[in-house]
Amino acid sequence: MKFHPHDLLLQEFAASFPEDRAECLEHLIHCPDCRTRLRGLLHCRPSDPVARVVPPERFQDAPVNYDPGLDRISKTLQRVQSAYLRERTEAPGLFFELSEHTIEKRPLLVRNCPRFHSWGLCELLLLRSEEQNFHNPHLGESLALLALEVLERLDVSCYGAAAIEDLRAQAWAYVANSRRLQADLRGAEEAFALAFAALKRGTFQPLVRAELLDIKGSLLRAQRRFDKALSLLHRAASIFLELGEKHQAGRVLVKMSTVHQSAGTPEKSIPVLYRALALIDPNREPRLLLGAWHNLADNLAESGRFMEAQKLLAKARPLYRQFLDPWMQNRLKWVEGKVARGLGQKEQAEALLLAARNGFLAEGAAYDTALVSLELAALYAEQNRSMAELKRIAGEMLPIFSSLQIHREALAALAFWKQAVEAERAGLDLVTGVASFLKRARHDPELRFERPAEP
Repeated sequence: MKFHPHDLLLQEFAASFPEDRAECLEHLIHCPDCRTRLRGLLHCRPSDPVARVVPPERFQDAPVNYDPGLDRISKTLQRVQSAYLRERTEAPGLFFELSEHTIEKRPLLVRNCPRFHSWGLCELLLLRSEEQNFHNPHLGESLALLALEVLERLDVSCYGAAAIEDLRAQAWAYVANSRRLQADLRGAEEAFALAFAALKRGTFQPLVRAELLDIKGSLLRAQRRFDKALSLLHRAASIFLELGEKHQAGRVLVKMSTVHQSAGTPEKSIPVLYRALALIDPNREPRLLLGAWHNLADNLAESGRFMEAQKLLAKARPLYRQFLDPWMQNRLKWVEGKVARGLGQKEQAEALLLAARNGFLAEGAAYDTALVSLELAALYAEQNRSMAELKRIAGEMLPIFSSLQIHREALAALAFWKQAVEAERAGLDLVTGVASFLKRARHDPELRFERPAEP
């Protein structure tokens, strides 16, 4: 056979074995010696030694007619495929019906109404959970938990116990991801334990395992276990590539690049992102492609490779025009401002950084506002601008950040810089040092700010 049989074909094959032969089949799956012996027996001829055990006349029987069996398998596959298509067609209507009720009432409806016991609905709930995680991870978690309620009530004889466990593993991984985004790292760990337990009871599909490793990598990054995160993500990318899922592998590589950024080594993410760009399908997820271009330009600028970053931004310009939302456009201006500053284009850098800063203020993006403000202060310090301008920036910063969600150590660093500005002791080195601390503390709130020694 030149291709791998479909899961449903394998299930039909396994189901065709009588109960007294099932143990033999299970042994053959796990025993390489017996598989080798069986392969030899399947291809032997009457003249082979096995003929001493198997009567020669057995080999002279008329060829077995496999047509009826194949016809049964074909009809079964068509019936199952039709059922899946029907469920997927009905799923949006069922999802809308559930959405009309409160989050608290939805599980009760699923438990009591058999029409919600649908594989197609479960798949759609997980898809919507993944989408909601970008905007409302609490809602994303509730949708994944609702999918688990559906899974508990699926007909095992119809869908297969192992296939249900695969979907259960995926659902618990989505719960874990939602909890990570809500900063519930302990809850995410608990959900992942259930996900990997379900994976062991599943079909051992490498695609499911790769997806779990991918999502777990994000949790490990949030826990600052960077080496372990990179190891899991590397394994996930390798599995996706072996399965021919290049786009998925590219997505994982983008995530690996963010691990390097969180670890404070943006230069290490550069070759990873170049490789990701070669794998990502631009028609499948253009925003993912733009994210890879943007992160690469930003990391090049952070590494002092300003000309390379400028060329990259020019090449990505048409893609940026497809996403005019403030979130992306403000970050584009920020990177452009970094590049302009690095290339000595001071006036252009100031205009871009001011525009980015105002955009971040409008977004309520406190941390980004702090960082771009310090970038602007560093630009002014390089130009030996008047201390009044630095004092103006510092005076505007602290009240805004005190009212927004910036953790205590970051506020302490900003307050120290403000005091130094007011005392007219805030040079370029101090601005750079505070900015460096804020970049590291963004991914490590437990990091302590140590005041520089007085000059």
